[in-house]
Amino acid sequence: MLYVRLLVIILLGVGVIFAYIKYLENNSIYYPVKEIYLDPKATGLAFEDIYITTQDGLKINGWFIAQAKAKYTLLFFHGNAGNIGDRLDKIQLLNHLGLNMFIVDYRGYGKSQGKPAEKGFYSDAKASYDYLLNIRKIKPEQIILYGESLGAAVAIDLASKDKVGALIVEGAFSSGKDMAGLMYPFLPGFFFSDIYDSLTKVKKIDIPKLFIHSRNDEMIPFSLAGRLYDAAPGKKEFAEISGGHNTAFLDSKEKYVSSIAAFIEKL
Repeated sequence: MLYVRLLVIILLGVGVIFAYIKYLENNSIYYPVKEIYLDPKATGLAFEDIYITTQDGLKINGWFIAQAKAKYTLLFFHGNAGNIGDRLDKIQLLNHLGLNMFIVDYRGYGKSQGKPAEKGFYSDAKASYDYLLNIRKIKPEQIILYGESLGAAVAIDLASKDKVGALIVEGAFSSGKDMAGLMYPFLPGFFFSDIYDSLTKVKKIDIPKLFIHSRNDEMIPFSLAGRLYDAAPGKKEFAEISGGHNTAFLDSKEKYVSSIAAFIEKL
């Protein structure tokens, strides 16, 4: 009888831990901010405020920043916190590369409707891509996907399904399960869902790829970017920069910009 009680206690404990992990997966990934305090006008850039409709009927918001005679259009997917208004420093740097840029807020972020969710983010990315093709009449091979942090997983998912010219990811991780395993090394792998599985998807992407990651990244280990890079087929490059997860593009500004510029010139 004692063994039965002990087994019940153990199973209940495992169940509580499992439920807690699922709660964290569902509620502790996203940090959206609704208020947009600054727009590209603050940096002297003209832009169009765009609303597009996703396949499931949500309105999502983005900014289209045009460049005269641009050969490529950068479709930008940001990280898991804030909104598009928090990316103005990066927008300004990338704007000097002579590209059109379309940066979008996922569902639940900024002025976009809905609530954050993995499948929803993929739907938002697809709607953004379709907007460039169908409304802007931009050819697939002229679209460069750019994803930072969680946005890298969104960009990789889209690149694994639809035709684009190139892929750039910054501060990327191999999979949500790998991230969770590092955060909770004492828990077995079956506790974690296969969320944001970029490691599997990147193996399907044959277009030119640029991976950017800081050796000093305190949030996403350099080793996970290495796993992703090693699994990627075809033409690929890796630019190692330095600095924090959210500041490396400024801490290593010269190398960050020059690496992207050199990569685009080779396309």
